[in-house]
Amino acid sequence: MAEQEIEWRQPEEGFQFAAAEVTVSAEHQEEKLAACGLDHSLYAGCVDPAFYIGLGIRAGIRNGISAEGNVNMLQTLIQHRPVLLGEVLTVHGAITKITQVPRGLTVDTEVWFDGADGKTAISAPRRSLKPDPTRGSKRGAGDRPAAVIEDLSSCDICASYALTPGSVKRYSSEGNSIHYEMDAAIKAGFRAPIIGGGMGVHYMIHALWERCQPRSFDLSIYFRRPIFWDDEFAVVTVPGTEHDRAVGLIRDDKVLTEARINKLE
Repeated sequence: MAEQEIEWRQPEEGFQFAAAEVTVSAEHQEEKLAACGLDHSLYAGCVDPAFYIGLGIRAGIRNGISAEGNVNMLQTLIQHRPVLLGEVLTVHGAITKITQVPRGLTVDTEVWFDGADGKTAISAPRRSLKPDPTRGSKRGAGDRPAAVIEDLSSCDICASYALTPGSVKRYSSEGNSIHYEMDAAIKAGFRAPIIGGGMGVHYMIHALWERCQPRSFDLSIYFRRPIFWDDEFAVVTVPGTEHDRAVGLIRDDKVLTEARINKLE
């Protein structure tokens, strides 16, 4: 269904998404990871699970929940098992909580993807900010979770990347124009378009896969600062005893996005 044909609705607690089938093809993964400057072959026939962040957002859009102007704040990403390229999953979702904050609303959404056997392969619940343009320049989006990466000197640098407007537009070209249109980004209070949360998570997942190729993992992801379409950043990990404790994106000694690694097997 084209977006112009969707009947939009305000987010409501308890609203259930209609189930739908989704898949990530080899061609799609290669194209989008190439736009990020990442090697698709690292995943050896499996889906980079960061794609399910965007697919969860698209599930909401299909059900009339607009993503336009929204900003991802918190994201859990759990891979219960690897998903093969081309494998059909069924996406389910529900809005579980709406909270009034100075800048508008925060919306908590449960999203999960089941395999043909009915078992959940990927879980991707999130909290996003839906800004209210009538509130002007008010700031504040609720309690700020504690930092995951507290000491940058303890981090290992994995890689560095330089984004370009062209590469970001090749990755993100629908659903939320703050990611690819200058006017929309400025109207939302940003100096330039910002990348979507899922695009940034690709870099962190890639760093983890270079160290090991986990069958399952559990990440708590925090989007701390916007990443602009012309930014440069480094990917870092925080070593632990059994596996890395955290992974993040940093710029100028500031954490942009970070993830606590709750499980990695």
